[in-house]
Amino acid sequence: MVEQPKIKLSRLREIGWSEWDPIGLSQMGSDDWKDGGPCADEYDSYLLQVAGRLRRGEARGNIVAYLEKIEMVHMGGGRLATTRTRAEATVAAIAHYLADLPAGPLKVR
Repeated sequence: MVEQPKIKLSRLREIGWSEWDPIGLSQMGSDDWKDGGPCADEYDSYLLQVAGRLRRGEARGNIVAYLEKIEMVHMGGGRLATTRTRAEATVAAIAHYLADLPAGPLKVR
């Protein structure tokens, strides 16, 4: 039986908090947003969605648009000057991380 590649949720969180952070929690000066803190999982579902879409070969432009929509509509932040740039950086960083993993369905750890 072939072992499924394992994606580190902690690595996705590092990327999400450093590149995207659409509601600016990391700017609050507390460590609540760091791995293990009460806000650490705030963006998990979105970052896992990005990883899954990339792994399935979806166009990066569509995935960037997904993150933009989450920020502007779902989170109600509207479009900021940095919205697209942060979404693009997040998708690129996650794609780079995934490129180092073996092919196959992902398992989160």
